[in-house]
Amino acid sequence: MENDTLNMDILQLEGLKVSPESSIPAFILLLLIYIFIMVSNIGLVILIFMESSLHEPMYLLFCNMSINDAFGATTIIPSVLSHIFTSTTQRYIHYYECVIQAFCAHFHGGTSHTVLMIMAFDRYMAICNPLRYATIMTNKMVVALSVSAWGVAFFLIAILVSLSVRLSRCRRAVFNPFCDNASLFKLSCENVLINHIYGLISAMGTMSLSLCTIMLTYLRIAMVCLSSKNKALNSKALQTCATHLAVYIILLLSGCIIIILHRFPNLSVERKLASILFHVVPPLMNAVIYGLQIKAVRQKIMIIFSKNKTEPK
Repeated sequence: MENDTLNMDILQLEGLKVSPESSIPAFILLLLIYIFIMVSNIGLVILIFMESSLHEPMYLLFCNMSINDAFGATTIIPSVLSHIFTSTTQRYIHYYECVIQAFCAHFHGGTSHTVLMIMAFDRYMAICNPLRYATIMTNKMVVALSVSAWGVAFFLIAILVSLSVRLSRCRRAVFNPFCDNASLFKLSCENVLINHIYGLISAMGTMSLSLCTIMLTYLRIAMVCLSSKNKALNSKALQTCATHLAVYIILLLSGCIIIILHRFPNLSVERKLASILFHVVPPLMNAVIYGLQIKAVRQKIMIIFSKNKTEPK
């Protein structure tokens, strides 16, 4: 009986399906992407905290995005890399490790939406209420917004994963490159209707709320910019808002592609690849977009590089 329980705790993970001749290029590519994600995102956070001129709400709130991106990439990529050279029949993961990975994967996705919502609120206050911006967007408010973004996502995902953990298990195979909530409840032979309902409501609710928040915020910002004759204000608003909007569109498209592919069982391979890309593409692009498009950040990066070049050897 103890052996049966132990066996049920060791799950067989499908992992990333690559041919033997493609395993080395795939490993090198993923490893380089992971290194770039970590260096660029953590580097941006360090830069923002070290440069007093960047201690503004917009940049401090963006630190949440960079930290979350590094967290999301670390949740998935090292696990995928560790199994690339292992035979598909020899890829195993402990059930509790699978639960943790599933929680972290969904937590990363949920936090991405909530962080972008609080960043949209910051842009709304800066452009639509510039006279009250300094009094409202204090350090205390930045901390409160950040804690709420992480806290709401944590609460929703904790319930999501708990509903799957409560189920008894009758299977050991995880047909996915990594563990997610669907992988957990598919291990059970019980009725999982409540899991489907809550999962759908929480996922669509989060995406709908973020979409409505972004749309309403930017409609209001567009109205203010159109009615304003201040070209400098409009130029700055366009630059920061376009950057934020580009990041949100990448996140939204990455999530929607997975949802759409779920409707086509014959495209399971493409869906699995898209699920990995959700934790790779946004973290890869966000730091690049913010680092290159926001003038203040770009200037600080250029100053650092120019200092390194001019230092005597």
